[in-house]
Amino acid sequence: MSAPTVGPVTVDDVMTTSPVVPVVVIEDVADAVPLAGALLRGGVGVIEITLRTPAGLEAIRRVAAEVPDMLVGAGTVVTADQVTASVEAGASFLVTPGSPPRLLDAALGAGVPLLAGAGTVTEMMTLAERGLTAMKFFPAEPSGGRDYLAAVAGPLPHLRFCPTGGITPTSAPTYLALPSVPCVGGSWLTPKDAVREGRWDVVEGLARQAAALRP
Repeated sequence: MSAPTVGPVTVDDVMTTSPVVPVVVIEDVADAVPLAGALLRGGVGVIEITLRTPAGLEAIRRVAAEVPDMLVGAGTVVTADQVTASVEAGASFLVTPGSPPRLLDAALGAGVPLLAGAGTVTEMMTLAERGLTAMKFFPAEPSGGRDYLAAVAGPLPHLRFCPTGGITPTSAPTYLALPSVPCVGGSWLTPKDAVREGRWDVVEGLARQAAALRP
């Protein structure tokens, strides 16, 4: 499914465009557009480009400008300045690994959908108090994995999650089978060697497999 191109982007768009949100680290900004194109051809219309490298912001800018059917977000957003810079670069959504108050205030004021990170029930409830019912569960596997989220659904049935961290093509379907999990975050769609060597057919094939994971 391709990303929505009409009207404002919602958190539902972010969480339902693809069963897997690729979590991408761009080392060379020249790779950003062909990588996004390969994902899109494979049926994955959303990408989270992390700010873990100096190329991250420019990669977001180029994908937003040159791949209009791709819903591009900024990941690993950890400061208020990064919130501002990401939105200015064209990010349609923000993803944070955690949710300290000042970062959360800045992200909520940015005017774009937010998947704030939570790893405990208290953090999840704190985000819900701020009006967020969709969030990132991170780091998913070290924090208790699929069984943890299944247990959380008892007292917090209104919350939805994008689990990220340690998820594989094998474990992804077990998460996606939970009613509270519309999507997972995964880094396996863009192997470093394939990206470095420009083997976009590999990325396209992995995207195609990921797009078919919806149970």
